Amino acid sequence: MCGSEEQTCCHPACNAKRKQCDLSEVFRVSIVAKIRRLRCQAVLALFLIIQGAVVAQNPSFSETLDGREGRELLLKNFRPRMQLKVAEHLRTKAAFPVVDVHTHFFYKLRSSQQALDDYVAVMDRNRIAVCVSLDGSLNGRLEEHANFLWSKYKDRFVIFANVDWRGDGMEDKPASWACHRAGFAERTAKELAAAVESGVSGLKLFKRFGLEYRNPDGSLIDVDDARFDPIWQACGELGIPVIIHTADPAAFFEPIDETNERWEELSRHPDWSFHGEDFPSRDELLEARNRVIGRHPKTKFIGAHVANHSEDLSVVSGWLEKYPNLYIETASRISELGRQPFTARKFLIQHSERILFGTDGPWPEARLNINWRFFETEDESFAYSEKVPPPQGMWQIYGLNLPDSVLKQLYFENACQLIPGVKTRLMKYRQVESEESKP
Repeated sequence: MCGSEEQTCCHPACNAKRKQCDLSEVFRVSIVAKIRRLRCQAVLALFLIIQGAVVAQNPSFSETLDGREGRELLLKNFRPRMQLKVAEHLRTKAAFPVVDVHTHFFYKLRSSQQALDDYVAVMDRNRIAVCVSLDGSLNGRLEEHANFLWSKYKDRFVIFANVDWRGDGMEDKPASWACHRAGFAERTAKELAAAVESGVSGLKLFKRFGLEYRNPDGSLIDVDDARFDPIWQACGELGIPVIIHTADPAAFFEPIDETNERWEELSRHPDWSFHGEDFPSRDELLEARNRVIGRHPKTKFIGAHVANHSEDLSVVSGWLEKYPNLYIETASRISELGRQPFTARKFLIQHSERILFGTDGPWPEARLNINWRFFETEDESFAYSEKVPPPQGMWQIYGLNLPDSVLKQLYFENACQLIPGVKTRLMKYRQVESEESKP
């Protein structure tokens, strides 16, 4: 290079060799990052394997650590029976029609027609009028998923598309991915326009965007990478919202040790941990997401899982005040909201025009019933999940007893205003519901 202290040969053979070396370095960086992450996961996995091996070699070991007669207690054996005797107001259906804006019917049902029929029956019993399936990938699965949901139940489902970041590239070679080719964002914007024309109602971004997808040099793609601005701009122009899952619960970014309040969960899923130098901090990820929201004021964004900051609702409140194009939904976060019922109730009432209902389902019907109980009653200290042990923290929740006006906004009114295709479907559902209720 002219003017540099170290001269570089311009011979084609040298250039080819240098390019080969550069690619090797990129591959090395990517592999090293993966090894570091696997090493962290392996430490916890090894501990759990050793612990399991001890139990396997001595079957009575687990049974003897039962907390009885002065013995120690294994966390996995902890099954407390609540001694409180308080009023219970169980719910078997929602008080009003519901739009569930966060579901995954491809990933959870895997195109099973029987499973879909069964869940639509669950929807009927629970007054879920419409579900938003977030699994319409632009990699060719969108049409297949639409046929699965819409062949029989088009009036009950809307679909969000997903960006196809990899395209025809190889999974372990980010340099080959479609998202790193010139014009990718513009092509994706055109694909979205065609998808909207076919009936798609929005775009979903998964947490892998920011935590897994990589650049050719092995570094993680930034959530606010300006190369992809044309996609977010196109969503605003098309009138469709973007539901964005950025980062994860705060505990997932902390060491997996005795102070981590989600230790039990992370011990079962060590790959859910994003603690360490191989990942951006949680704050860095959320700040990058907010910069995208700020750069595109004409595009509506839905912060998945209470904008992934349900541990501190004062921060989320500040975001909602700063970004008028930001909305939030409640999927898989009643466990967090329910342990701060006074704060959560005040928050949801204050921002009632910006909240949406979501579950991250389809879930068993018992989980849905818990949701209705949580939002509609003032019941005390009850389980947030049908699973034992509870999957997202070892605690109970308290009902919010939201006013009817806020429940309507949460359950369906805001979704009708924000998501194309929902209002028409809801009106059809209410008409059918009204006719069926006639004597």
